[in-house]
Amino acid sequence: QVQLVESGGGLVQPGGSLRLSCAASGFTFSTYYMAWVRQAPGKGPEWVSGISPGSGRARYADSVNGRFTISRDNAKNTLYLQMNNLKPEDTALYYCARDATPNAMFELPPRSSWGRGTQVAVSS
Repeated sequence: QVQLVESGGGLVQPGGSLRLSCAASGFTFSTYYMAWVRQAPGKGPEWVSGISPGSGRARYADSVNGRFTISRDNAKNTLYLQMNNLKPEDTALYYCARDATPNAMFELPPRSSWGRGTQVAVSS
């Protein structure tokens, strides 16, 4: 059974940092493209970042480029998102997602491939 379990969300002040984790199981993690997506209240989902299976090549949405860093540990079947200099507009439910294709490097993976999400709130 495929599982993606996100953790690490919380409430943080503007300018603060958080590190999200996504524990994967039930599939060969090291062979999948992975992505982080988010959905803010009242808005549609947004692709945030994607990472390739082997080399760990990464891409970011313009809105987070330079502030967020995606990484993966294939030995631990875990995906990460380090978020620095957080802004109120980063407030959202953050999901990790898997994709067998490189599409995850630039667009939303299928909804059925997302985890349950972890909430991030940025507020003073």
